[in-house]
Amino acid sequence: MASVREFNLPDLGEGLTEATVVRWLVAVGDVVAVDEPVIEVETAKALVDVPCPYGGVVTARYGEEGAEIPVGAALLTVAVGASEETAQPGASPAHVRTAARGTAEDAGEGAGTNGGKDSGKDATDSSGNVLVGYGTGASAGRRRRTRPVDGFRLPPGTGKGGAAVPSSAGVSARPGGEEGPVAVISPLVRRLAREHDLDLRRITGSGPDGLILRADVERAARSRTGTEDAAQRAGQAAGQPAGVTSGQPAGVTTGQTAGQTAGQTATRIPLTGFRGTVADKLSRSRREIPDATCWVDADATELFAARRAMNVHGAVHEGPKISLLALLARICTAALSRFPELNATVDTEAREVLQHPQVHLGFAAQTPRGLVVPVVRDAHTRDATRLSVELARLTESARAGTLTPREMTGGTFTLNNYGVFGVDGSTPIINHPESAMLGVGRIAEKPWVVDGQLAVRRVVQLSFTFDHRVCDGGTAGGFLRHVADCVEQPAVLLRTL
Repeated sequence: MASVREFNLPDLGEGLTEATVVRWLVAVGDVVAVDEPVIEVETAKALVDVPCPYGGVVTARYGEEGAEIPVGAALLTVAVGASEETAQPGASPAHVRTAARGTAEDAGEGAGTNGGKDSGKDATDSSGNVLVGYGTGASAGRRRRTRPVDGFRLPPGTGKGGAAVPSSAGVSARPGGEEGPVAVISPLVRRLAREHDLDLRRITGSGPDGLILRADVERAARSRTGTEDAAQRAGQAAGQPAGVTSGQPAGVTTGQTAGQTAGQTATRIPLTGFRGTVADKLSRSRREIPDATCWVDADATELFAARRAMNVHGAVHEGPKISLLALLARICTAALSRFPELNATVDTEAREVLQHPQVHLGFAAQTPRGLVVPVVRDAHTRDATRLSVELARLTESARAGTLTPREMTGGTFTLNNYGVFGVDGSTPIINHPESAMLGVGRIAEKPWVVDGQLAVRRVVQLSFTFDHRVCDGGTAGGFLRHVADCVEQPAVLLRTL
């Protein structure tokens, strides 16, 4: 029996609760195969192509590009089982669309509201792989439940071009600020309302059946701004200082911030998606971790000489080049084997320190999306050559935006080479829930005393931030001193090989 299936944004793993639409890969009327990617979304961790578990004809899409969609919200609807030709690649678009319309009529134009009801009835219509790499072999009843989002579920009808139109029995606006869902489907509309601090229950929609559109929110925002400006002018006419309105504390301006000239407005940049996750993590680190920092200058001249010798030998034997970051990573794993207290996390609820047997080494990488921290799994088992290969692979994936959530989580220690930005030093913020981070500044030629004589050497500043709950200053100082010794005399590493 033909039916229309609703495909909701699946659980993307790693506790992610929402994603931002980057671009649609299909249009209404297109034929999709089982597990064919239909949308590219950006999570707080990576760019992900989301495959559809159903094969058929796309009858509707939900969410504009740039909109934030919560897990469990509708992405699109697909007409499956319309006819044998529908599932065949050779079917004409006209025939497919006709079959899709017939399917929607048979389903009463409301099949999409069933969501999970119909999705598990016919195993031949879907693959069960909601997201490649995140198979969902378990039944729908065992999936993680998500909190429903008011007004975002698929309404009973669909309009022209697949746009959702709520019926009178669907979501509706509640006048007077009553509790309940509001007539809004697009997450972009909700985001605009949040940015302008508007209550959607107070906005009258101009769309079908009172649907609140983007234009309605923008109109309400302009109306409120005009009201505030009028109040400000009235306050000035009454002899109040400029920028002060009745009922507003002195020194607080309306419509512009201090130092701005008339006609200028502040730029608001939402902390959402990847940026929002980074902000939350850094804030939590500062809030929960009693961190301390120590630093030391080291002569890296011999480290450069050792790297040059390794690469000359590698060129002869057609081996990969060893990067400086790989040598620093190898030094970190050697130091952590001597000071395992720093390869740990703190369980605040149990009041316990968890020392990890494996070193999963994170490293900071600058990308067009911002600073990300890919993780080298089991870094303590890799030599300089294998570390160099893995670091290069993860860096390329980070810049391309193709890192998987697993490649960005689970780190136990982080290496931050901020010297690439041309700065000498910094006080790194610990990558929560880890307990330590080593920062490496730029390596520059500076005067240095060698055997009582002044010489020009390659000098680097190493800074080390640690969680004071896992160790005292003596342990942190010993770790940093061992790292500095390995940088100045790479032969020290031979003891651990």
